[in-house]
Amino acid sequence: MQPVADETALEQWRHVHNVVVPPAAMSLDEVRERAGRYRLENAYVGDVLVGCSTVRPPEGEEAVATVIARVLPEYRGRGYGTALYDGGLAHARVLGARAVETCVPTADEDGLRFAGARGFVEVERYVLDGETAEWVDLRLMPCCGRCGDTTIPLQSCGNHMWAASRSS
Repeated sequence: MQPVADETALEQWRHVHNVVVPPAAMSLDEVRERAGRYRLENAYVGDVLVGCSTVRPPEGEEAVATVIARVLPEYRGRGYGTALYDGGLAHARVLGARAVETCVPTADEDGLRFAGARGFVEVERYVLDGETAEWVDLRLMPCCGRCGDTTIPLQSCGNHMWAASRSS
């Protein structure tokens, strides 16, 4: 993973975003503006661009960060999304996140499966004003308890994830 740091990287991030999320296609100026607010990264295998990610910093009383991993369709199922997601979670942790959310268009069945497999559950469905695409906001839910340790925020116990202490 490489942070988006120059015009070439911005255009590459934009390319992946627009391929994976066509209902929210962005101009290069919009990506530049977003790069000023969020952490944007690109994922490469060698010199080949395979994906990108966004981490929105924690907000509100719950300190909710948003972590979004995107992988070009031809590179899915090879672990690149997991690497992007894990890197995003680590960065959210550094920023002080106590909870994590993501958003996925309902048309992205792969994205919804990916989020569900990592412990995200649907919080809300909506259509933005003036748009037609339906979106799903999902939140990373507390671990199922199989690992025995439910007090460390934003940690993984293998296949089980949790976002906040279950004891609080």
